[in-house]
Amino acid sequence: MRTSIATVSLSGGLTEKLTAAARAGFDGVEIFENDLLASPLGPEEIRARCADLGLSIDLYQPMRDIEAVPPEEFGRNLRRAEHKFRLMQRLGADTVLVCSSVSPLAVDDDALAALQLRRLAELADGFGIRVAYEALAWGRHVSTYDHAWRVVEAADHPALGTCLDSFHILARGSDPKDLEGIADIPGEKIFFLQLADAPLMAMDVLQWSRHYRCFPGQGGFDLAGFLGHVIRAGYRGPLSLEVFNDVFRQAEAGPTAVDALRSLLVLQESAGLTEPPAPVVPTGIAFAELTGPDVEPVSELLGALGFARTARHRSKPVDLWQQGEARVLLNTGPGARRDGTRLAAVGLESPDPAGAARRAESLLAPVLPRRRAPEDVPLDAVAAPDGTELFFCATGRPGLPSWTSDFEPVGHPAPATGGVRRIDHLALTQPWHQFDEAALFHRSVLGLGAQESVDVADPYGLLRSRAVTNADGSVRIALGVGPAPSADAGGRAQHIALATDDLVTAASRFRAAGGRLLTIPANYYDDLAARYEFDDGELETLRGLGILYDRDAGGAFRHCYTETIGRVFFELVQRDEGYRGYGAGNAPVRLAAQHVRRPGR
Repeated sequence: MRTSIATVSLSGGLTEKLTAAARAGFDGVEIFENDLLASPLGPEEIRARCADLGLSIDLYQPMRDIEAVPPEEFGRNLRRAEHKFRLMQRLGADTVLVCSSVSPLAVDDDALAALQLRRLAELADGFGIRVAYEALAWGRHVSTYDHAWRVVEAADHPALGTCLDSFHILARGSDPKDLEGIADIPGEKIFFLQLADAPLMAMDVLQWSRHYRCFPGQGGFDLAGFLGHVIRAGYRGPLSLEVFNDVFRQAEAGPTAVDALRSLLVLQESAGLTEPPAPVVPTGIAFAELTGPDVEPVSELLGALGFARTARHRSKPVDLWQQGEARVLLNTGPGARRDGTRLAAVGLESPDPAGAARRAESLLAPVLPRRRAPEDVPLDAVAAPDGTELFFCATGRPGLPSWTSDFEPVGHPAPATGGVRRIDHLALTQPWHQFDEAALFHRSVLGLGAQESVDVADPYGLLRSRAVTNADGSVRIALGVGPAPSADAGGRAQHIALATDDLVTAASRFRAAGGRLLTIPANYYDDLAARYEFDDGELETLRGLGILYDRDAGGAFRHCYTETIGRVFFELVQRDEGYRGYGAGNAPVRLAAQHVRRPGR
């Protein structure tokens, strides 16, 4: 189906918004009146700009407080509407959105509302314009889609139809059965469809609407089910996004538009309208790649953790460090930045690397060109929203090229035992304006399941975190973000969590090898003693090594942290098989301890 986006959903001036929408691949736009009023371009110039970009103008919006008002007020409304209709002719827009009235002058009289809307439609028809009447969730007298349709039906004019807005309908907490009434609306009378998701929140619906809408798949609404009702009613117009969001209004328009279109592609797939390449769920983490101008401190840290430098890339300055199935690449190539060591790339084990790449490309993930020598193994890679490179890999599997073939042994075999078995999870800090985009990306492109978002208290703000994982937990990625640009990814560390079956032994070996673990305050362990019962001596052992502890219905979780190097630190974890979390309750203690150890403090 055709796709469209309201200009209010993007940041910047009108021309910037139009360019972003076109480059992302949208077919059309809704012109929000404020964007037109603030533009230096005249309506004819905007029309020409859209035509040059290949965009149709699908809707002009909004006209407010039109219906069910006293005659004198309605006369003024018609004069206002005639001016707008002439402007729309110049703009090349043939449909206008009229919101149900919130005016204190409006009366609760459906017959009057229908009569005045018919008069409005008659005027619009003379200009070749259609009127799409929408029920605002906070409308003074008309606040539901079925009520709006009854008024439209009573008005009975071919230039008058209804607009269905998912937010206004679903924000009222409608019973799924209530949506079945959509099928009673003739498809040709649904003039327009606006889509928005939102997190489920207990707050005033107007404030919820104005500040917290998000793109489909990023909130808690059943948009696929809603869209199914609309399609079954016979609607064949564009799928259009109308999203009011404080974050999107400050983020760059280009990436936001790509995120927006991706959400519509995923929604159409969820509703059974399209069949893009199926997701290929990763089955493990092949490697984590760190880059930096000087990897010597990280090399020392990895050595203390029990890793060995086992191989070096035949044509690039990249070393492979390994312990068990945990692999870390250290890269000092030209991509290394002066801001210190950072986690730049992740290798994901894939049962079908080529299929995973096709899925990613179909959902607008940027395919990364790769500089490689003729003898190098071909690897497909895409960029995640935060810029992390994601490689789809096969490690030593028959019939598929193995990325390890590009590495030549250096005579230091991986230790058979050292405490670390594999990478348990990765924690990736997202730019503050891309948290919801990152969650949707990892779910839709990679096929990972998302857990609930959690808030974590930091000494200098509130952080959000959301984990994505495959079914058996062999791939776990914790996505985190700070509350504002000052807490952006540039200022916060990322980390690699390493799984061990015996954390006490692994932590003791690390210390004996000269490694330094994060110091945890004594108050934390006093609180642990009050909350849990431990075997004799166990709590003292945890205290002595700086090991944190958590427990849920599935089991226990023990973990400790190395100090930070550049923008990276490591975590050693021991989880019971049934434990599915990440020790989120301990995060405030860890964050406070890291602030104490931050350079310059």
